[in-house]
Amino acid sequence: MTEPIFENAAVTASIGTDFVATIELTNPPNNFFSLEQIGGVADALERLDAESSCRAAVLRAEGKHFCAGADFAASSRSYTTKDLYAAAVRIFRTQTPVVAAIQGAAIGGGLGLALSADFRVAAPEARFSANFARLGFHQGFGLTVTLPALVGQQATADLLYTGRRVKGDEAVQLGLADKLVDLSALHDTAHEMAREIAISAPLAVRSIRTTLRGDLADRVEAATAHEAVEQEWLRATADFIEGNRAMAERREPNFTGE
Repeated sequence: MTEPIFENAAVTASIGTDFVATIELTNPPNNFFSLEQIGGVADALERLDAESSCRAAVLRAEGKHFCAGADFAASSRSYTTKDLYAAAVRIFRTQTPVVAAIQGAAIGGGLGLALSADFRVAAPEARFSANFARLGFHQGFGLTVTLPALVGQQATADLLYTGRRVKGDEAVQLGLADKLVDLSALHDTAHEMAREIAISAPLAVRSIRTTLRGDLADRVEAATAHEAVEQEWLRATADFIEGNRAMAERREPNFTGE
């Protein structure tokens, strides 16, 4: 890998000789959310947009999991939901095509980050989950927009209402992922997919992508504003406390509707 063109404590990015960049989440094993992480991905993509030597990017992660979402067990956090979602919207406004390589967990907001990419390559061990309702919470990161676009309204309702986990093979069947490959081949396959994009005319690819995505970033911005409001009042409920306690204790939650 070449020298990084962007680096912070949670993300690094570099460009190879084949017009393919690599953006890597570097807070293993869980790669939990932070403003530094999501803002770092946005910063890296904005930097890559301006680089003529980059025509496509791979988004991948160190360690066992792609991104396990927010660390609700943490005693405090140093960012607001508004700041986090502003960074997420910046990701959706960038122009570089992205292929995500998913191993382990892409859960909650981590699923939202995975769905910000144009394509996803998954290992059989991958676990996709919009687990918000299991936590007594509302979905975020624009999943209100991105999830139905990939799997349809009914499958979205199933995934959001139940919070169930979807392994790599079912993810491909549902449309959450585009390819299923052995874990050992995950990064190489994602890179090859990005290289196939990079072979095409870069101006044409960006033009086509802009047409296909349309007002996606605007719709994600509107969705995250609503999602943040719903999350705010649900965070104050007894069910949210119980959901997080049950997750930490690895048991089924006992919700009371309060």
